Amino acid sequence: MNSHPGSDRQRRSGRIVLNVVLVAAAAAGAGLGGVALANRGSDKEAAWQAPTAPASSGKPSAGRTESAELPSITLSATGDIMMADAPNGLPPRDGAGFFDGVRKSLASDLVMGNLEQPLTDDTGASKCGAGSANCYAFRSPPSYAKHLVEGGFQLLNLANNHAKDFGAAGNRNTIKALEGADLEHTGAQDQITVVEVKGVKVAVVGFSPYAGTNNLNDLAHSRAVITKAKETADLVVVQVHMGAEGSTRNHVKPGHEIYYREDRGDPIEFTHTVIDAGADVVIGHGPHVLRGMEFYKGKLIAYSLGNFAGGGHTLSKDGIKKYAGILRVTLTADGKYVSGKFLSTYLNDSGLPTRDTANERGRELVNDLTKADFPETGASIGDDGTIKPSA
Repeated sequence: MNSHPGSDRQRRSGRIVLNVVLVAAAAAGAGLGGVALANRGSDKEAAWQAPTAPASSGKPSAGRTESAELPSITLSATGDIMMADAPNGLPPRDGAGFFDGVRKSLASDLVMGNLEQPLTDDTGASKCGAGSANCYAFRSPPSYAKHLVEGGFQLLNLANNHAKDFGAAGNRNTIKALEGADLEHTGAQDQITVVEVKGVKVAVVGFSPYAGTNNLNDLAHSRAVITKAKETADLVVVQVHMGAEGSTRNHVKPGHEIYYREDRGDPIEFTHTVIDAGADVVIGHGPHVLRGMEFYKGKLIAYSLGNFAGGGHTLSKDGIKKYAGILRVTLTADGKYVSGKFLSTYLNDSGLPTRDTANERGRELVNDLTKADFPETGASIGDDGTIKPSA
């Protein structure tokens, strides 16, 4: 049976939180098995059992009448977050107020980000050994989890290529720091993190091409995980770290993207696969630049949200790499897209995320890329950042 230090269930700030870990099949070719739940809290009143059928089957949930309007929730998400390059590359004021410039724009029912570095002291196990070339290992002090809380974040994706920069011990320290600050996380292999918000169960699943995470290049397993997530929750959100990096890699094209001999997935094939399996929205990051957005079967795909935070001289602010944005999406409890908005941000001189209200350069970039890459299925992004399916 698989286990994970984050498998838990407890009530936090009005949210019921469950980290669900799938039980891997014992034999090759077998389907995924049951669900293991471990309660870290003692809130018996909030005890929960997985439904025997998908909650979002289109039929009214128990307690709802057919005439009752389905509840909706608003999710917000960002791209890559690095707060520091400890011990010497720390942000101003040791990170205090790190997210003040974007906190109000982030606020929603569920605030998510891609934490692309461990929160740990030096474990002595940096992935960049003596003589390493083109290798970067970053970390922030464990205490920086409080800055994420102050910014309004509630759930962090750890499926990416920097989460284990300081080895397995660094990854464990990250989880300890996040959970100590009442922050949820997702991204380990077979992990489905379920958060109940306003009576709606939201499953968040992280993918990347790296060991120990759900492998976006294994489409059969990807389908199985999302199918199980759909049986477990009303809504399914996919966080995925995919695609080659760099200022010239901002376009989405069919086929696998290779970067330094790493197969970083086929973004179009993967995102369409998980939506076919039951995902309601896909949030991409990894190329360190913004990419376009499209609708597939009525579901929004944001292929990359760019460099959101790069304190301590971690993420590049050169050219278009400094522009990013906050994605806000409102969905009904049965997965119907209600509305969306893209709020432009940029990295200031200290690498802190800052709203770009004067120029909205991120929005312009996403709009141009969307028109170029998805002329038929691309999202329509209005002058106020409103995201709609193409007519």
